[in-house]
Amino acid sequence: MTNIEQIAKEFTEFLNEWHSIPEVYDNELDAQIHRWYAEVENVWPKRPYFSPSAANSDKRELYMKTIGAKKDSFPRAPYQSRWQRIGTAIGDIIQRDILFAEKHFERLTGKPPRFRFEKDSLGRPMFEDFAKTNAEVNHRGHTFYLYGLPDGIMEYVTEDGEILRIGLEIKSKQTSAAKTSEYSLREPDIKHVKQTVGYSKMYNLDYFIILYVNAAKKSWFISDEDYAKTPDIRAFGLSFTEEDRIELYDYLADVLDCAKTKQPPALDLSKWTFNNFKTACAKDLTDEEMAELKAYTSRVLKSNLRASEKEDIYDAFESIKEMRAKGEAV
Repeated sequence: MTNIEQIAKEFTEFLNEWHSIPEVYDNELDAQIHRWYAEVENVWPKRPYFSPSAANSDKRELYMKTIGAKKDSFPRAPYQSRWQRIGTAIGDIIQRDILFAEKHFERLTGKPPRFRFEKDSLGRPMFEDFAKTNAEVNHRGHTFYLYGLPDGIMEYVTEDGEILRIGLEIKSKQTSAAKTSEYSLREPDIKHVKQTVGYSKMYNLDYFIILYVNAAKKSWFISDEDYAKTPDIRAFGLSFTEEDRIELYDYLADVLDCAKTKQPPALDLSKWTFNNFKTACAKDLTDEEMAELKAYTSRVLKSNLRASEKEDIYDAFESIKEMRAKGEAV
């Protein structure tokens, strides 16, 4: 039986060994990567579609998107844009390193790499635009598509030479070194797990590795003991069954049921921060729903939830009230 947790541990060791080697320069491979991107063909989404990254989004947000509501175009704080760009760059770095290791790891270590990217019919690595696709789902009377760009589909070579296909999802942490400590990060974030369930359907994968890379460091020199407690990368191995995928299909089919009957699902204030249809959602809320959200917020403030969670709920409700008061949503 495949031990995906052990494989995730080996993936961390593989990256650590590669990153312990003096940086390898390969202009030819870098040029090839740029050519692949320059020549990539567009793959457009088929409708209706959901992105795996939205697998844990608020149903009300997904409902507004499904019925064709206008997406928000608010200006963002510049540090937020930089934060997002740095996260994307971290994913690019890991993808490039895996490609470089496939070519140079054995020459430098005397051992063949246990991990490499699966290749498409044109010899391109299966990640990002080279792996973009529409995966059709037929569930509960609905036909819809899963559409997106995975961080990678890897091949792992077992001790006896068997090749296992394993998905890769790369996530960044940037606020503090503690975010990837053994104490703080005991399991992958549920929204990231649900995202990989979607990709498992799209690419027929039973196994996945979620890799967290922390851009924040304690210092340039860290003792082995400190690093063991607070490493800057953490990998979690996951395995999925059809039951896991059906749970995701049910969640998305609920949204389509609501869109068909024009009965919007309730708004989840805990998911407001990254809701991309805030204005549309606020405009769509009825007075009765606003009263329910007010009562819910009041209960939350009196509950035993963490202070940060209470603050998020309160800020979300106040934001909706402010939008409506300004006439942006009424």
